[in-house]
Amino acid sequence: MGEVDDSHRAAARAWLAQDPDPVTREELAALLEAGDEDGLAERFGARLEFGTAGLRGRLGAGPNRMNRVTVMRAAAGVAQWAGPGATVVIGYDARHRSADFAHDSAAVLAGAGCTVLLLPRPLPTPVLAFTVRDLGADAGIMVTASHNPPEDNGYKVYVGGTGEHAGSQIIPPADTEISAAIEAAGPVDTLRLSRDRRLLGEEAVERYLSAVCALPLGRDRDVTTTYTPLHGVGAQTLLTAFDWEGFPPPRVVGEQRRPDPDFPTVRFPNPEEPGAMDLALAAARDEGTDVVLANDPDADRLAVAVPGYGLLTGDQVGGLLAEYVLGRTSGDDRTVATTIVSAGLLPKIAAAHGVRCTETLTGFKWLARAAGPGERCVFAYEEALGYCLAGDGGRPVADKDGIGAALAVAALAAEAKRGGRTLLDLLDDQARRYGLHATRQVSVRVGEVALLTDTMHRLRVRAPDALGALAVEAVEDFSTGLGGLPATDALRYRLGGPVQGRLTLRPSGTEPKLKAYLEVVLPVDPDAADVADVRADAEARLDALDRAVRALFPEEPERTEAG
Repeated sequence: MGEVDDSHRAAARAWLAQDPDPVTREELAALLEAGDEDGLAERFGARLEFGTAGLRGRLGAGPNRMNRVTVMRAAAGVAQWAGPGATVVIGYDARHRSADFAHDSAAVLAGAGCTVLLLPRPLPTPVLAFTVRDLGADAGIMVTASHNPPEDNGYKVYVGGTGEHAGSQIIPPADTEISAAIEAAGPVDTLRLSRDRRLLGEEAVERYLSAVCALPLGRDRDVTTTYTPLHGVGAQTLLTAFDWEGFPPPRVVGEQRRPDPDFPTVRFPNPEEPGAMDLALAAARDEGTDVVLANDPDADRLAVAVPGYGLLTGDQVGGLLAEYVLGRTSGDDRTVATTIVSAGLLPKIAAAHGVRCTETLTGFKWLARAAGPGERCVFAYEEALGYCLAGDGGRPVADKDGIGAALAVAALAAEAKRGGRTLLDLLDDQARRYGLHATRQVSVRVGEVALLTDTMHRLRVRAPDALGALAVEAVEDFSTGLGGLPATDALRYRLGGPVQGRLTLRPSGTEPKLKAYLEVVLPVDPDAADVADVRADAEARLDALDRAVRALFPEEPERTEAG
């Protein structure tokens, strides 16, 4: 610690003058008294940027933290963007300060002349997305940090109206418009506040449940499941959905059943993280259940595991659900969608069912808008465990939905069980039909952002001839707006040789980390009784491709699984 920068000290004092929260006021006062330059610089040397994903960051004082001032300014920006008289639905999860942030947002929006509808209690994100659309609201706000660490919180904004995209997350230029309105907002102690809001009742949750229970779920119900909400808000909603649909009650992991913002049993509350599913898998082995299901803390994502095998990838679950939905919907206007970093399996499934497959950028803000004029998107997914299902009657949620996906997986597993089969058997069937698409995501950390930028530039200018045993046969540069998509910093190599494959590279927008999405495609004999040997071969090839990706960098980086 050194002498406190005068600009940071002045900014901290100005923040103290408007901050209504005694907790963060005490935090700032202590930093000032201690002369903690590093602590003040962390909080006032930058600010959280509002983007298409809204806000997300660590709790604490200052513009580079999530706190009541940051949230009230964000609400003022949303109010300006939506306009006086707009109806805004607000939801929140069970994280630290989520309820406070929701009520502060309601006060600011109502004070700005908006009609505010507040969900009745901490609820899954898909309930908020559904309610915005169901009520024809003009916008929605969800206070959640999804699967971030316990010390974080966040703020998502949804568009409203009555169109197909109602209830989906914002896209440009809405993010820049809201960001500009946030910048124009004055100190929060000058904002007009109002307690004029309407608390929605449980009927809002019931209407959501009725909609997801109308998905094409077949008639089979004989399946046993172990479930964990990972200390989040999914349990009550999921258990009610299973009850309404006549499934046996899931066996819930007791240690993780109740919402707990500290997430005491997991290092990170993300079902993709190593160890996060250990309690659920152990319980499933002890109880002999057929399938393990897990939601992330705001229940918009779903993880699926099979006892004795382990966690399925998002691509595997996406392939199974796509085939299930396409087999239970009809019409020439159907389309399905996935992202540029997901497996190449979905286009093959779509072709087999005679429907179009669309590829979008990552994120459900894009997947929700994948259908063209006159089309119905009946299924969309991204490899990061996000799924959106629809039936012939439409889609209940224009966003990823971990509750509706859990119902569909249970129905799929029950149908397979009636025939004496499992989800693993269904995966083998798809491998015989379409080839085995094996995927893996890894993150490569580098020393600094400049190294990452230089490497991406080098790989664009001069692609390698090969990655391990696979030749680079074609290069797709998404920074040019490839295929009519919005330009983004991503690069994909199409690979050939002994087997086919793809490698997609995408830098993190917030830290010196490269996300690499690996895929190899191996042929499978349609008459093969066992696919295990092919799967083992695919894993070995993914290992080799992983090593080749790390060799692209001039120095050995740290490698972590699952981004």
